[in-house]
Amino acid sequence: MQRYPFLISIPHGGIEVPLEVRNLLALNEDELLYYCDPETRTLFNFRDRVIAFIDAPVSRMVIDLNRPPLPLPPKDSDGIIKVRTIDGKEVYQLGKLPDMQHIHQLLVKYYFPYHQEVDELIDQHPVKVAFDCHSMLPYGSSKQKDVGKHRPLICLGNNGDRYGRAKKGNVATCSVVWIHYLVKAFQEQFSLESEVAINNPFSGGFISNAHYWRKGIPWIQIEVNRALYEPEGGGGEVNRKRIESLREQIWQALTTFWKYVS
Repeated sequence: MQRYPFLISIPHGGIEVPLEVRNLLALNEDELLYYCDPETRTLFNFRDRVIAFIDAPVSRMVIDLNRPPLPLPPKDSDGIIKVRTIDGKEVYQLGKLPDMQHIHQLLVKYYFPYHQEVDELIDQHPVKVAFDCHSMLPYGSSKQKDVGKHRPLICLGNNGDRYGRAKKGNVATCSVVWIHYLVKAFQEQFSLESEVAINNPFSGGFISNAHYWRKGIPWIQIEVNRALYEPEGGGGEVNRKRIESLREQIWQALTTFWKYVS
């Protein structure tokens, strides 16, 4: 099978909670699943179809690989170490926020190795474009900028404006032409005239931005709305057949995009 020159990064699909912090958390198992992206490891599982692939087993509620290493809590409650969830729930029991020793252990064990491996994959393989792959809740939560607002079915981010152009004083992680080709590919594959947004509500996180700066490879962040496969409200069983179908649609969109840019 032909392997495409893509790097697939899935930083938020893990659900594992390290022993070091397991007894410190205030969130229960259902909440830990809700605030992670567990289905992204299936939705974007193109390991045998691309030349570079990386995902992470650790829960983002323990350490968020898509955040910069600084600032640490309590300065940033939604940073690399979570203090509160996107709707204001405390992640840790009262007085049990990890201390600096715990934080250092988590960074050394999970955070820096992930970013090092991304760099190594780009160095070792002829990667032409990288995709950082995520899912998003159907509506903005109470502590987010788009609180209560309906979100598109697909969001593509290149750190630019809503047309994909670089913002003043900043850089976009891929060209306007490329991100619009990807919009077109998703619209065609999902039979959508709208509902595929650029940089709204998410424009790309630390992974896309940092590794674009480090290596110069184009990066695009992909967000898939969880309403496509989860019951309303996020509880209950996900639709496994729908997830498998969505995975193939996403893959067809990516390969169609590559035909356009090639």
